[in-house]
Amino acid sequence: MIVRTVLTVAALTLQEAARRRVLRSLVVMTVVLLALSAWGFARLDAEFGGLTTGEARAVGSTVLNLVMFGLSLIAALGTAFLAGPTVAGEMESGTALAVLARPVRRAAVLVGKWLGLVAFGSGFVAVAGLAQLLIVRITVDYWPPHPVTGLALLAAQTTVLLTLGMLLSTAISPMASGIVAVGLFGATWIAGVVGSVGEALDNEGVARVGTVSRMLLPTDGLWRGAMNAFQDPSLLLQVGSGIEESPFLSMASPSAAYLGWTGLWIALVLALAGLSFQARDL
Repeated sequence: MIVRTVLTVAALTLQEAARRRVLRSLVVMTVVLLALSAWGFARLDAEFGGLTTGEARAVGSTVLNLVMFGLSLIAALGTAFLAGPTVAGEMESGTALAVLARPVRRAAVLVGKWLGLVAFGSGFVAVAGLAQLLIVRITVDYWPPHPVTGLALLAAQTTVLLTLGMLLSTAISPMASGIVAVGLFGATWIAGVVGSVGEALDNEGVARVGTVSRMLLPTDGLWRGAMNAFQDPSLLLQVGSGIEESPFLSMASPSAAYLGWTGLWIALVLALAGLSFQARDL
């Protein structure tokens, strides 16, 4: 009964997400990004046609990470502003009261909504990310070494943020929950850049800022893992060991322990969202 409820709510949430205006905005922003990247990569090929194969791979790899960051930002915006109305919006409109008046567990409804949003966010990352990879392959003949791993990490990043958005939406308004989630996403990325500077300067205290931020909110750590999967391995050899990290260069993929922590983080935050939703007056 509970499993059926979860799957039913997940399917309804997926259908509802597909009808929201946020989806249209996501599609428009994604199409614009893909069009601009196609033009940019085509110009790179035209302007620097004399590059060697290694140089072309290095340029294609670096610019790909720049574009993928834009894609991850669009996914972050979309999922954060979808998660808010899914819970808080329905409570404000009274829809949740009509649904939960029946013998349905609140936890099952919340997990079903979460599952539907995860499917939506992961599907968006897979389709848009694959389109971007094909553009790079056609324009500059570059294909990343681990595309599936990179897209999976971007999907995990999206899942982390929408889970946070659902927790926030059980306590504050839909708009506020989206703004806070995206703000924390940006703050974590900036903290990661600050930590990279600390590592480059061999300043342990500053470097710890990035480490702590990636533990509190794993989005930046997952993004750096995705960068490592997309970038050309020879680029790391060209850079050498003098630079440990940069905003668009990652020296290593995330460890199994970090991925395990990310999974535990998602489970804990989802559990907190369930407790908050259970205590909320409808």
